Amino acid sequence: MSRQMGRRRGSTWAALGLAVLLLAGCGAGGDSADSNGSRADAPAGGAPAGGAAEPGKAGAGAPDLRVDQRSIIYTGTMRVQVDDVEGAARKAVAAVTAAGGFVGGDQRRSVAADAEAELELRVPAAKFTALIDELATYGRQQRREVRTQDVTEETVDLDARITTQRARVESARKLLARATSISELVSLEEDVARREADLASLEAKKRRLADLTALSTITVTFVGKDASTAEEETDTGFLVGLRGGWRVFVASMSILLTVLGAVLPWLLTFGVPLVVLMVVLRRRRRRRPAPPAPPTTPVGGPPAPGGPRPPAPTAPPPVPATRSAP
Repeated sequence: MSRQMGRRRGSTWAALGLAVLLLAGCGAGGDSADSNGSRADAPAGGAPAGGAAEPGKAGAGAPDLRVDQRSIIYTGTMRVQVDDVEGAARKAVAAVTAAGGFVGGDQRRSVAADAEAELELRVPAAKFTALIDELATYGRQQRREVRTQDVTEETVDLDARITTQRARVESARKLLARATSISELVSLEEDVARREADLASLEAKKRRLADLTALSTITVTFVGKDASTAEEETDTGFLVGLRGGWRVFVASMSILLTVLGAVLPWLLTFGVPLVVLMVVLRRRRRRRPAPPAPPTTPVGGPPAPGGPRPPAPTAPPPVPATRSAP
C-alpha cells in the first residue's frame, strides 16, 4: 500500500509540473506574438520588417549623409585658345542655355588675333562636368581648375537655427498679444523685430547656399591664336626678364608721354609768357645807370663844431729837372 501511495503521489506531482510547463510556454508564445505585432505596427522611423536597415538611411531627425544628398559647391576656371573667339563665345552661351543655366558675366576684347572673351557661366550642378568637358573641345585647352566645397554641415546647421528662430519669433508674438502695459508692449515689439531680423538673415544665408549648390559657376576665358599661354608667362630666365623689363619700360614711357601731353597745353599757355616776362625784366635791370658814388670823408673825420679847421692840403714841391752832361 505504501508503495502504491508513493507512486500515485509521484505521478500527481509529475502531472502538476507538466501543467505548469505548458502554461509557461503558452504565456511566452503570447508575449512573442504581442511583441511581433507591436514591431509590425512600429513607425516607419524604425528598422524595416526585413530585419536589416536599408543602407544610407538614418533614423528620424538625422541628416542624410549619402554622397548624392550632400550639398557641394562646384567652381571651375579654364582658359581655351581658339581660332575664332566670338564664335566660341556664342557656342558657350548656347551650350549653357541648353543645359538650363545662364550667363552671369560677359567681358570681351576684340583685337584681331589677340582677341579675348571672359564668360561667367552658371550651370546646374548635375551638368557641370559635361559642360566643362564640352568647352575644352572648342580649341586648345591651356588651363583648367576645378574646386569643390562641401557645405552639408553648414546647411544642416542653418536649417536647425532657422527652425529654432521661427519658434522664438512665434513665442515672442504670443507674448506681444498678451501685453497689458505700454512699456511691456514697446519692449516686446523691439524683441519681436530683433528676432525677425535674425530670422531673415538666416533665411538669406540659406537661399545663398541653395543657389550656390544648385547652380555651379564656370569662368571660361577664350583667347586668340596670338595670345601667350600661362606657361610662357611663368617661365624664368634672362630673355624672359628682358622681355618683362622691356614691357615695363614701354608702359612707363607711354604713361610719361600721356602725362606730358596732358601738361603741355598748360605750359604753353602760362609757362611761355612767364619766361618772356622774366627775360624782359632782367634786361631792364642791366640797362639802368649805376648810382653816383658817395663823397669821401677825411681820415681824421669831420671837424668838430666851433673848432679849428684842419689845414688845407699843400701840393708837393716840384721836382727840379736835371740836365744831362754834354
